[in-house]
Amino acid sequence: MIAVSLQEGAIVLDPFSVRVVLGLVTLTLIVISCVSSQRRRSPYAEWWRVALCLFFVGNAAFLMNGTAAQLWANPTGKALVVAGTFCVWAGARTLRDRRASAWLLLPAPLLSGFASALDDPGNSVWSGGLVYLCLTTLGITLAALELWFAKPARSRITKFLSIIAGLTALYYLFRAVTFVLAGPNNEVFRTFFGYAPAALMHLMLLVAVSSTMNTLSNKQLIKRLRERADRDHLTGLLNRGAFLELASRQLAGPMSHHGAALVLADLDHFKAVNDEHGHSAGDAALRAFATACTASVRSTDLVARYGGEEFILFLPGATQQRAEIIASEISSRLSAMQGPDGLPFPTVSYGVTSTGADAPDLAFMINVADAALYSAKAQGRNRVVGAEPMEAEPAAEAGHPTS
Repeated sequence: MIAVSLQEGAIVLDPFSVRVVLGLVTLTLIVISCVSSQRRRSPYAEWWRVALCLFFVGNAAFLMNGTAAQLWANPTGKALVVAGTFCVWAGARTLRDRRASAWLLLPAPLLSGFASALDDPGNSVWSGGLVYLCLTTLGITLAALELWFAKPARSRITKFLSIIAGLTALYYLFRAVTFVLAGPNNEVFRTFFGYAPAALMHLMLLVAVSSTMNTLSNKQLIKRLRERADRDHLTGLLNRGAFLELASRQLAGPMSHHGAALVLADLDHFKAVNDEHGHSAGDAALRAFATACTASVRSTDLVARYGGEEFILFLPGATQQRAEIIASEISSRLSAMQGPDGLPFPTVSYGVTSTGADAPDLAFMINVADAALYSAKAQGRNRVVGAEPMEAEPAAEAGHPTS
């Protein structure tokens, strides 16, 4: 039961009782989070779990205020709460596919702990109080900004969380200002910004974030599963189905008038590599070619394993000449690599085409590039052959020579 006292008509919550309740709620949220993590894991949930543990231990340290342990418990509690706040920020960053390294997370809690330790923590529960309040405000504000600008797919949930975090940051800002202007012993500060009301604000933030954590974790899990389904497990490139869907969408989109180029690539004599050196050597060659491709194209280009030892590249906005240069660059990168036991990787044949004057059609472009690839094989392999869209020949239907 929370104890209260009446001071000139104002209700003042007992800090110890409120902190006990906050600790019990935090512990409950930790247990719920750990149970749910057995079925799903996401970076956001993991960072939030770490934040909850830091809040719990930090809150437990504050319970020692007024005892002999206050000398070390108070600075420790401040450092842990600030660390938890910045872990909330780190978790929010993952919703934008961004990371927070240790050098971004450690300075704030260390600074808060040192500021408290140097300010007579044994005799003052508010030792280093201004630094603590300012850093807590900063951490929550950064989290609110990350949540606000999270990806549109999660906007409804993250906007709500951003507003809650923003209100909490605003409360801590007012708390810091009142701390400077009136001091921690002022009645206004103790009534509205003391330990007990701040603990209630923490409680509101914890419940709000935890109530939406499962939804956000599910969305991240679905995203990862979708990405895994769209990728070739060996090379990490797009698989055929995902490539066709994305390339068709780009050709039909508003940027289609800028044109595009398409490249079909086939590793020469790949069957011989498997037969003579084993499938591990063949797998190494496929991975090396994928690496050469991704190092040669832009982030907006699409690269996929089309099937077996055949690959396909879609280069939006690229001319056919540029696509042929990229194909040659890929081969140069591949030839500079060494396979297992120093074995050279196989050479590559390419068929290249680009969009014509008529409305672009992906299937037609693939047929044209396929015919050009057939020609490259017929001419002796290890070369780039380009074909304008109007040069499409029925040769593509005649089949390919042996790889």
